Amino acid sequence: MTRAQLAGVILGLSLVAALTIVRARDPQPLRLAREATFDQYQRLAPRHFESMPVRVVDIDEASLQQFGQWPWPRDRMAALVEKLTELGAAAIAFDILFAEPDRLSPRTVVRDVPGIDPAVLDRLPDNDEIFARSIAGKPVILGYGISNEGNYRPRMKAGIAFTGESPVDAPPHIKAATPLRPQLEANAAGIGHISLNPGRSTAVVRATPLFLTDGEQLYPDLALEAMRVAQGASTYLIAGAPDRQGIMTSVKIGDFVIPVTSAGELWLYVSPDRAERYVSAKDVLAPDGVSPETKAAIDGSIVFVGTSAAGLQDIRVTALGENVPGVSLHAQMVEQVLSGHYLSRPDWANGLEIASIAMLGILLVILTIFVSPAIALACGLAITGLALVASWLAFSLAGLLFDPFAPIVMGTITHFATTSFRFLVTDRERRAIRRAFGQYLSPSLLYRIEHTRNALRLGGDDRELTVMFVDVRNFTEISERLPPTAVVRFLNTLLDALSRHVTANEGTLDKFIGDSIMAFWNAPVDVTDHPAKAVRAALAMRETIARLNESDAFGFGAGQTVRIGIGIHTGVACVGNMGAESRFNYSAVGDAVNIAARIETACKTVSFDILASDDTVRSLPGWALLDAGSLELKGKSSRTRISAVVGDENVASSPDFAELRLLHGKLVEALQSRLPGSRKIIAAAKAKAASLPAGLQDFYGRIARRADDFVAKRAAAAVEVNAGYAEQQFGSGS
Repeated sequence: MTRAQLAGVILGLSLVAALTIVRARDPQPLRLAREATFDQYQRLAPRHFESMPVRVVDIDEASLQQFGQWPWPRDRMAALVEKLTELGAAAIAFDILFAEPDRLSPRTVVRDVPGIDPAVLDRLPDNDEIFARSIAGKPVILGYGISNEGNYRPRMKAGIAFTGESPVDAPPHIKAATPLRPQLEANAAGIGHISLNPGRSTAVVRATPLFLTDGEQLYPDLALEAMRVAQGASTYLIAGAPDRQGIMTSVKIGDFVIPVTSAGELWLYVSPDRAERYVSAKDVLAPDGVSPETKAAIDGSIVFVGTSAAGLQDIRVTALGENVPGVSLHAQMVEQVLSGHYLSRPDWANGLEIASIAMLGILLVILTIFVSPAIALACGLAITGLALVASWLAFSLAGLLFDPFAPIVMGTITHFATTSFRFLVTDRERRAIRRAFGQYLSPSLLYRIEHTRNALRLGGDDRELTVMFVDVRNFTEISERLPPTAVVRFLNTLLDALSRHVTANEGTLDKFIGDSIMAFWNAPVDVTDHPAKAVRAALAMRETIARLNESDAFGFGAGQTVRIGIGIHTGVACVGNMGAESRFNYSAVGDAVNIAARIETACKTVSFDILASDDTVRSLPGWALLDAGSLELKGKSSRTRISAVVGDENVASSPDFAELRLLHGKLVEALQSRLPGSRKIIAAAKAKAASLPAGLQDFYGRIARRADDFVAKRAAAAVEVNAGYAEQQFGSGS
């Protein structure tokens, strides 16, 4: 075993151990992915709808239209109970809360009328009393919800026995419940909670607790109570773990044994929503009598009363992705128990999945490092296929839920990591050479060399470039007071921070010249909108130097700041490999490069940190720019118009800059015309500039001494106009 192989095995096995620990801790993303996988299984093979003695009496839109808006008066609910009992319902479960007095009761309505005789008030009917009398002695189950206020606990209507250790702490805990009206609670045959997925953040109802607990007592849910009352049973028998408290394995009610999770939840195996499951409340309360179809649907059935009306907001999402009334899920729980079609996730499923991740990972590491990544990939794909098939067969044939997702994903991560390590080791010489060249060439140029034939030849092409020069102000003074090693450290910190913005904005770093940077855009590859990208890089450099000064990154101490000047120009230059056959450099030369260098030098004259030529700013409509006049640049026969770059489009749209731009325009006119009052305008501009991010104070402090730069600009513009007029009148000549 070579050192590289040993390192690969250690890396791979460490990754396998880490992934195994992650799966053992089972974070939320893994749980969500596992549940989504089980949802997909149900969508591929949902539980078939079977006609069973379970119905939902639906307070639907048609019922509300016929009998009025919700809530209905409870004398109407009493009539509904009487009618369902008359039709032979085996149990009547209300997925409705009856926590408050009926506000539509005649006694309640009249009580607030001034001057009512109490004797008259006592003779008025009370709807809560009517409803309570109607449910007395009938198989009616009332629902309650979970509350965070009070200390109400619902009255238990059945006994609870258990085998094994106590399962009282297994279900979700509740602090309190929504109270039932006392007379309703006393007369109900059963009381159950209606919470389908308490404590879960997901909207999809996948498993619902059959019990809730307060730490001392278990409280059954609505569907359980409906089955108990329908069978005339009086006790729940709960199977706990033989050697551990706080675990449930099954619940027996009457003739049915229901397998549950350790927390007492029933995995819902749902069928598609079907109209046959529902009976409209208006059909039950029809004034002209109940149809034979309605009577047949209710007779002998467990009936759940609830609502599908959209405005009453009791809509839930099933594993099939359907939006259904919450009451229908209670009905589906009973259907599932009656059909005997259960889903279950064995206690040992987690251990099997964790062990499979470890074994698959070890196998992939060995095959990848010692045999071949291709063979490891083939084995991994084969094992993935077997895992998917086995998981699907377990679901479809036995209703068992095994997660293929985590082993597959973590096996893929292991294979990718070990394969990457092997390729890294195999290609280390090529990568070492590339890193060596990368110290001298820009990433874009290196890419060009790698992908272009005959790229390493002398010669150049004329291209339009945007060229940038960056220089440190007072570098001589800085270097005089620092030892050489400190100067190098200072330059490395500064140039590294600034040059990053060139490459981040698709520029090419040409060279470092002492304390200066030369960069250009639009070569060796085309760069769209290159003037704007160059100026964005300059603005980012301004922010970076301010941050470095503020944090004292150079170690000069408080009050000692570093300043830079940036010159930008757009024009045609020759760019290519220049030098000797044995040693050359990719660079740009030409008048455009010289102008950019001169503009950077002019930053000292203008007292501003970022200046751009007119050829550049023509490509920056809507930016925050200020006219800086026309300057005489060394080596140029005519003056060059420049602008101070204050900021981007966001700065330009600010009210402060809009006002400054107006003041600046007036100032330029005053300077061009030698008008009095320019000093007042300068003072106003300096005051307005104080609220902007760019350092404009020195710019306006120097501008009065640069009036000639603006007068010269005016004269140059006049010459251009006169020349154009002469050409129109007399032609260009020969």
